[in-house]
Amino acid sequence: MPHKHTVKTFIEDGIYHVYNRGVEKRKIFLDDQDYRVFLHLLKYYLSPIDPKADHPIVTTGNLQLFRPRPLKNLGNEVSLIAYCLMPNHFHLLLKQKPADGMTKLLRRLATTYSMYFNRRYKRVGYLFQGNNKAVLIDNEHAFIHISRYIHLNPQELTRMDLVSYPYSSYQYFLGRKKADWIKPKLVLSLFNSKISAGCKSYQEFVEHFSENPEPFIKTAVID
Repeated sequence: MPHKHTVKTFIEDGIYHVYNRGVEKRKIFLDDQDYRVFLHLLKYYLSPIDPKADHPIVTTGNLQLFRPRPLKNLGNEVSLIAYCLMPNHFHLLLKQKPADGMTKLLRRLATTYSMYFNRRYKRVGYLFQGNNKAVLIDNEHAFIHISRYIHLNPQELTRMDLVSYPYSSYQYFLGRKKADWIKPKLVLSLFNSKISAGCKSYQEFVEHFSENPEPFIKTAVID
């Protein structure tokens, strides 16, 4: 029987928690440049088309490409709501418009980042552990709590406070950063005291809500 998160039912206007890790649980981000390349690729794919924009692998990855393949803009098909990048895995919270929008984004992202990583570190073979795992978020309660779960990821692996962690969307949710290609308002517009158990702000909800988020999101947590 297939794993519960490999049976993918992708629907129009669906919201998904997406996760993948390095093959054999290896690290997929070894330094700040790797994180920035991955994020720059997301920005490139999800921003309006700019024919003058330089290829992220060249500008951020510092690699010269012979006839670099153009990267297709998918901002009209997929919205990035939240993200967190960790040394050996990543979490994305995505909303797609067409039923195949997210699939197209994730395939391009994995292919291009793997090409960059393998060239930089002179390795060959797969970088990610199989296909991306994706779970459909089908209610507002799970939607709010999965964003908290994503933003809590750095808690046990870094001495930084969550706000200072540079590779998540948390600062965008708190209004400290803004970017057109990240859509925190899709969560924040639904934030209320009923769902957040009385927390008055999103930061209070993430950092001080006493309950473990996993029981609230149940199957939205990916093994």
